Amino acid sequence: MKQVQGTLSVATPGQGLTEITGEVAKWVEGQGVTTGVLTLYCRHTSASLVIQENADPDVRRDLETFFKRLVKEDESLYRHTAEGADDMPAHIRSALTPASLAIPVGGGRLALGTWQGIYLFEHRRRPHARQLVLHLAGE
Repeated sequence: MKQVQGTLSVATPGQGLTEITGEVAKWVEGQGVTTGVLTLYCRHTSASLVIQENADPDVRRDLETFFKRLVKEDESLYRHTAEGADDMPAHIRSALTPASLAIPVGGGRLALGTWQGIYLFEHRRRPHARQLVLHLAGE
């Protein structure tokens, strides 16, 4: 069995879903593994990873709106406010969404469904440079 590890830097424009499917797929295809599993891990406590529909942008907008309604940016609700009104809500949103994903690889490609895309979900308002660890194991 072959194992490979790498990192991917993702610049986010601020809060919201940033699609990273293309960058992840390109990395996987360059590793020479035809069958296996990719583990993708977000190294941050105020961002997360999700697999979601990548055809209709309204899905992304609705998810972003839902999380803003679910976890309010109101400093009166939290003790941890030193980094701004969006920090503690970002930690809560991150706790509700995964920090890692496991994606099957077949034929040297990600085995995603037709309408599935991989997204970094930025929970802070300002842009960030996020680091992801990719670990591919297979043959």
